[in-house]
Amino acid sequence: MAKEKAAKVLGISLGVFLSLAQIALGAEKTSLVKMSTLAPEGSSWVKTFNTISTEVMKKTGNAVQFRVYPGGILGDETDMLRKLKIGQIQGAALTSGGLSAIFKDMDVLQIPFLFQTYEEVDAVLKKMDSFFRKGFEDNGYVLLGWSEAGFVYLMSTIPIASVADLKKAKVWIWENSPMSKAIFDEAGVKAIPLTIPDVLVGLQTGLVDVVYIPPTGAISLQWFTKVNYLTDVPLIYLAGGVVVKKDTFKQIPQTYQNFVLESFQQHLNQLKIITRNENRDAVKVMVKNGVKIVTPSKTQIDEYKRLSDRAMSHISGPTFSRKVLEEITSLLESYRKGEKK
Repeated sequence: MAKEKAAKVLGISLGVFLSLAQIALGAEKTSLVKMSTLAPEGSSWVKTFNTISTEVMKKTGNAVQFRVYPGGILGDETDMLRKLKIGQIQGAALTSGGLSAIFKDMDVLQIPFLFQTYEEVDAVLKKMDSFFRKGFEDNGYVLLGWSEAGFVYLMSTIPIASVADLKKAKVWIWENSPMSKAIFDEAGVKAIPLTIPDVLVGLQTGLVDVVYIPPTGAISLQWFTKVNYLTDVPLIYLAGGVVVKKDTFKQIPQTYQNFVLESFQQHLNQLKIITRNENRDAVKVMVKNGVKIVTPSKTQIDEYKRLSDRAMSHISGPTFSRKVLEEITSLLESYRKGEKK
């Protein structure tokens, strides 16, 4: 009788153990993170993402997997944000415009003429990293790492050197872009809102004459085939970042969370160098394909800067705080003076 009772207890214990083991194994198998990006298939970003995904799968024994949907096949960044909210995807690679919809102070990085060099960008983001990370976390997201699209330039079917030239043109504006809207309103430009996928058709049909994008973006999206001029003034630095929903990240086994963060940041740091080189090469490709470089005079550039300053002085709506702008301005001033604290 005692033997039968012991065997029964042992059987129950073994059953419980096997059930728990199956649950644990099942939990690891379900750590699939679906992510979206505007970057097209074959681009350096997608190649980098695939490298990260393979590395993470190998390290975690397939317990953590990432699946990327490239080329805007799930829509533009507004669509991505909506899909994140309803849980259709769990992460995305977003530009500062999309990131600011999650944490509004990211908008500060889009101020025209804020940065003059990539070195300034690196210095400021290093200092502000913890602030931005906390901002995303407070809003339900984890920043897996920084990336970038680079400096934005005007590209057009007609030559654009001055603000007066801009006023005569049909200018594209990215939908839900309060920063660009403020500047175009200040300039008296009637901008035409289009989603990213619609811009190429807009250039083809003459709906728009002027667009603005980093050179690599113009190449990958094929906009460069429909423009004739590039205005050689870096207007805005377009930051980027990879975010994942906080609750999704917390479901990743604790032992793997740090590795995921380290893998993303390591490879995205390498991607940043690649992107900067590709932006330089992209301008050469555009020139080789007949795009002419327009070089505004110092007086014309100063006019653009005054226009931007006036627009920023009374920008309204859900955008960056004055406090964060003052902090970044102070960091830039210190950096430019050589006070690299």
